[in-house]
Amino acid sequence: MKRSVISAAVVGLILAVFLVSIGFSPVSEKSAVAKLEDNIVEQQVQQARGAYLAHIGNCMGCHTGQNGQPYAGGHILETPIGTFITPNITPDQQTGIGLWNEEDFWRALHEGKGRNGDLLYPAFPYTEYTRITREDSNAIFAYLQSLPSIQQQNPPNQIHFPFNFRPLIYIWRALYFEQGIYQPEVGKSDEWNRGAYLVQGLGHCNACHTTRNPLGASQGEILGGGQLMGSNWYAPSLTSLQEASTSDWPIHEIVQLLTVGLSSRAITTGPMAAVVSQSLQHLSKDDAHAMAVYLQSLPKTAPHSRGIAPELTEEVDRQLQHGHKIYETHCQDCHGSFGQGAPGAYPPLAGNRSVTLASPINVIRSILYGGYAPVTASNPRPYGMPPFAHILNDEEIALVLSYIRNAWGNRGSIITSVQVDRSRKGAQ
Repeated sequence: MKRSVISAAVVGLILAVFLVSIGFSPVSEKSAVAKLEDNIVEQQVQQARGAYLAHIGNCMGCHTGQNGQPYAGGHILETPIGTFITPNITPDQQTGIGLWNEEDFWRALHEGKGRNGDLLYPAFPYTEYTRITREDSNAIFAYLQSLPSIQQQNPPNQIHFPFNFRPLIYIWRALYFEQGIYQPEVGKSDEWNRGAYLVQGLGHCNACHTTRNPLGASQGEILGGGQLMGSNWYAPSLTSLQEASTSDWPIHEIVQLLTVGLSSRAITTGPMAAVVSQSLQHLSKDDAHAMAVYLQSLPKTAPHSRGIAPELTEEVDRQLQHGHKIYETHCQDCHGSFGQGAPGAYPPLAGNRSVTLASPINVIRSILYGGYAPVTASNPRPYGMPPFAHILNDEEIALVLSYIRNAWGNRGSIITSVQVDRSRKGAQ
């Protein structure tokens, strides 16, 4: 009996030595499982953060075609140099970015280069995305790689000559591209810098709110306003008090406009409504507040011209009286006898800066095609204005807008039927 016990002990010892020699032990097994669980949790946390950042960057808004699969590309972007079709960024290995790694993705955001080192056209806003940190880039990539793989081959871009000669991008980059991660501004609070990082980088607000030269490069003031590329919409200046500056707003109203799409002072419509619905409504409370702090602090720029307000001649007075009658018939029930609107439903027209913008593009389009606030979690059933393109002719729309732009203390230029016709036909 004693001998058998000793033999069993020896065999056990030999087995233990063997298992240790091949790296197996109850302790190491538990450590490996714990490490695997930690890695899974860490990956899930990173993917969740990446999902949030992708929402804030509105990646899906550009990389989803009309009625298409999310992130599978196919969105058409018209620009002065040609038509761009956004690529598939799902993890499909044939048509998406399934063969990419973190370094490839980082190079695209930070340097504006494709997986094979090809220079990207700045229709992809790497001029703003270059400010994103590597940590945030990795998180977004982790999220995109977790998406369902969608096989979708999108059509190629259609770039006009001579811009389809890709070496020209080297010259463009030398002139207009400044690569670099956002550097916090000394003397500003952490909150202000967070807001600046979101506006300048991830949110790429200047990609829309800027004037562009014939080569598509941003020029003039940062966030100084400009017509959207390939779109008959004007993105107003965020620094001019005559346009969309919020320097005289309380912070909570800026937060409300960003995340809900309307406040007592303004309502977002058109492309900005889509940005709120797809992107900004997902801002965390802290990030929304940080963006508001930064936007409120933007330096005021010289007032933009509202266009030449008309002298009140007999002819102008006749036009405005005619416009007033059209307003009473079609607009007054919602916007009020004095253009006061209805809080939370219909925006006021009296003192409304968007009504008297020098560029009348937005108000013309709103009359023609309707004005719709974004659908958000806080406002799931917003009020909207129906389109009048089939009810009013170009002359009538010009008359009623001319009246609105010059009633209740408003002063703006007279709208012509030619301007309405251009918008109706989609002209720039």
